[in-house]
Amino acid sequence: MRLFAVIAILWNAWCSFAAGADVPRIKIAPSVDSLEIAVDEAPVATFVYRDEKITRPYFAHVRAPNGVQVTRSHPPVEGSDPTDHPEFHPGIWLAFGDVSGSDGWRLKAPVRFERFVEESHGGAGEAGFAAEFSHRDQADPEHVICRELLRCNMRATPEGMLLLWDSTFSGDREFAFGDQEEMGLGVRVATPLRAEQVSKFHLPAGNGEIVSADGKRNESEVWGTAPAWCDYRGVVDGKPAGVAIFCHPENFRPSRFHVRDYGLMVANSFGQKAFKAGDASRVAVRPGETLRLRYGVLVHGAEAPENLDLDRAFKQYVEIAGD
Repeated sequence: MRLFAVIAILWNAWCSFAAGADVPRIKIAPSVDSLEIAVDEAPVATFVYRDEKITRPYFAHVRAPNGVQVTRSHPPVEGSDPTDHPEFHPGIWLAFGDVSGSDGWRLKAPVRFERFVEESHGGAGEAGFAAEFSHRDQADPEHVICRELLRCNMRATPEGMLLLWDSTFSGDREFAFGDQEEMGLGVRVATPLRAEQVSKFHLPAGNGEIVSADGKRNESEVWGTAPAWCDYRGVVDGKPAGVAIFCHPENFRPSRFHVRDYGLMVANSFGQKAFKAGDASRVAVRPGETLRLRYGVLVHGAEAPENLDLDRAFKQYVEIAGD
């Protein structure tokens, strides 16, 4: 499907929804190693749960309601995109640089798909799935450190597509999350949305900005702070677009944001020393215990950024996410 057709379908669907007409229909089509997600037949994201190169699950090619792709091209296109970390930063992902000494963020330790706990489903304004993954030891990939139950739901809202990410970790033996910047829910934004003005890849300056719930802007102000939400926004081909991360208030600890003007945004509940905010953190989970992490990812673009009320959208996310 041509890009202009995708944009037209998504734009018309969301404009009608915002005006009170029928809600968009979200469809999930399974393939061998991924789930293809569409709104009113227009593709909006791909969830990859099994990949030989990127050995952890991720969303790629994520689009806003107006058809704009808000995540960097995967793989990045040389000459058009920064080509750093082509496998580490595929789109939207949850990963950890240290789980009991093993590094899934840098793909040294695999996170293997085990099974779908709930098969994918879709319908009017809502879709979802649930899957189990095992986090493996990087020295011995046959050894399971812990298991992750991932529940993902997508909701069409007037502000945009809301992805509800809900992961619960458990294990037969004690395991622990360490203290690094590279821990948590990450997003690598589309190249034009970068806040970066000078690129080592000799690319045009980005037109985007990073904005937090605390009113801080860009890497110099936002990095290491712990707001309720953070938004990476800008304009692509004349159309406003962005992606915001909402941190659920019942997570075990507020998330500090590891943000970079070159296009990275990570919500990190584990880093303390890494953010110069205290002694090194070690979050242990014992047998019989669980650790739950919940985030909302709002992909927006149907209205001008100055009219987007992210405080309202955050409250709506908390209500939808529930207990």
